[in-house]
Amino acid sequence: MDPAWQKIQGFYKWILENGDKRTDPWLLVYSPMPVTVVFLCYLFVLWAGPKFMKHREPVDLKAVLIVYNFTMVCWSAYMFHEFLLSSWLASYSLLCQPVDYSSDPLAIRMAKVCWWFFFSKVIELSDTIFFILRKKNSQLTFLHVYHHGTMIFNWWAGVKYVAGGQSFLIGMINSLVHVVMYLYYGLAALGPHMQRYLWWKRYLTSLQLTQFVILTVHTTYNLIAECDFPDAMNAVVCTYLLSLIVLFSNFYYRSYLTKKEKEKKT
Repeated sequence: MDPAWQKIQGFYKWILENGDKRTDPWLLVYSPMPVTVVFLCYLFVLWAGPKFMKHREPVDLKAVLIVYNFTMVCWSAYMFHEFLLSSWLASYSLLCQPVDYSSDPLAIRMAKVCWWFFFSKVIELSDTIFFILRKKNSQLTFLHVYHHGTMIFNWWAGVKYVAGGQSFLIGMINSLVHVVMYLYYGLAALGPHMQRYLWWKRYLTSLQLTQFVILTVHTTYNLIAECDFPDAMNAVVCTYLLSLIVLFSNFYYRSYLTKKEKEKKT
């Protein structure tokens, strides 16, 4: 057998066998193949969807979007509650919190909300499908695709290897931000008459940027501190957060600051 192929097989075996034994039986967790298939289907829809819709009228998804967005508000609120309560009852530390791999009820509760958070990222791929069906192709930016496409892998790894511990803060803060974000989208889906109440869109982007900065500081501290949490995971998370800060800052500048400068000139 080819040595390179043997190394690949050995690495794949390591991926399968070195995960959290509590979460391995859960949907989409044991192997990276199911989530990879989901991602490849996502890329196919991104490629084929706009072509399919090119000569068709936009699909009216008003009712679907109202139900979807307000469901995501409730789901995000539930996850925020679970992250907050599980960490509070287990006396989590904000500075250093190793993963509790035991079968303690609070440890299992935290692992379960981590899985729900991961699964919510799979469901959120629907955002892209809705843009395509409504022919809002201008929304299919690199930022949108990068953020949605990578989050499913990040949190698959989170649930597979570190379901709890330091990871909780990312899930908790992001769930709270998504309550606000999907509330905005839900109100916008109600119709044009709601636009006058949605003046705070730019502050939503500021909120997203603020969470990335907080989480980068938190992860960087944990990376340099003596803490029983995988440095490799912290390094990946920190790098990813920095990429989001750059991309969201660019979006904020182009969407709000550049527009403001143009308005001053006119």
